[in-house]
Amino acid sequence: MKITCNREQLLTAFQTAATVAPARSPKPILRNVKLEVTGEGATLMATDMEVGIRIEVDGIEVQTPGSVLLPVSQFGSILRETNDQELQIVADTQGTTVSGSRSEFKLSGESPDEFPNVAAFEAEVYHEVPARLFKELVRRTLFATDAESSRYALGGVLLEMTADKIIAVATDGRRLAKMEGPAQSVGEHDSADTMTIVPSRAMQLIERALSDSDAEIKVATRANDILVHSQRATVFSRLVDGRFPKWREVFPDRQVSTKFEVAVGPLYSAVRQAAIVSSEESRGVDFTFGEGNLVMAGLTAEVGQSRVELPIPYTGEPITVTLDHRFVADFLKVLDGEKTVTVDIQSGEAAALFLTDDGYGYVVMPLARDK
Repeated sequence: MKITCNREQLLTAFQTAATVAPARSPKPILRNVKLEVTGEGATLMATDMEVGIRIEVDGIEVQTPGSVLLPVSQFGSILRETNDQELQIVADTQGTTVSGSRSEFKLSGESPDEFPNVAAFEAEVYHEVPARLFKELVRRTLFATDAESSRYALGGVLLEMTADKIIAVATDGRRLAKMEGPAQSVGEHDSADTMTIVPSRAMQLIERALSDSDAEIKVATRANDILVHSQRATVFSRLVDGRFPKWREVFPDRQVSTKFEVAVGPLYSAVRQAAIVSSEESRGVDFTFGEGNLVMAGLTAEVGQSRVELPIPYTGEPITVTLDHRFVADFLKVLDGEKTVTVDIQSGEAAALFLTDDGYGYVVMPLARDK
């Protein structure tokens, strides 16, 4: 194999692929990224046998087609540290030579034929999802997952896809995030009745692999895995094994509650101020909704106390609910500060519900108040 490549373009793609390659593995060959070059283009591939990625690379001039295994650590360092705009890569049975105008590196390597296959997207039944929407699905739900849970399959995001919609849900048992938006089924693809729980790590990889130029992506789910395909990348992942909680039962369907709108920026600022006196042992902040005002009060014996007021359009009876300030902040920081959210509260013992006008909902369970 012999190619000339644009260093920066290869670096960007290589860094994304390298996040999949395990730092330690009983299979040393997995600590490489495979570069496959044909007359039609160049593709980087990486896998840890649970998650895999294929990325098309631009800026490569092919002199001789072929394939090579590139060690993540050494080759990644070469791409980062050299200053050449173009690099030449030559690979044969003796090893790999990477050379620039004033540098040359020789790397030993394993046979690319031994590298595991990384699935390509060949599905005829799938969903078409706007790429921008999918990135928002990830940003607005991923933080609510729980990788440590052993009771439920909470270490991933549940995807439900129907004829014209996609819903993403994540929970750690104490809060729940749900985002939905339009999506189009192709070939009657439907995952609403299956447990399509995508591991958190795979969701992060999908978001990273999507570029701003992607208009739509294709999402195909099967019994045990999922494939997501964009213009330049395909991500494969095995699904989380287990059952996801019945999230619709967690999402309150209230007949009687108090709702009002508040701007994200001022609320986020007030929450951060109230949390200044919190600690790892004392994370609860009292949210008191009164006549035209929200008072946030924090108290930690060894640190001190805080009291922050925020005007709100609330006219009901005073309600005080104690919430983990981190959970409220996690929700607010993934939103535009200019946006408004609807706050839905019922009592000090009921979950607080936050809603936006673009399909995003968030439930936070209350903490027990100190007497």
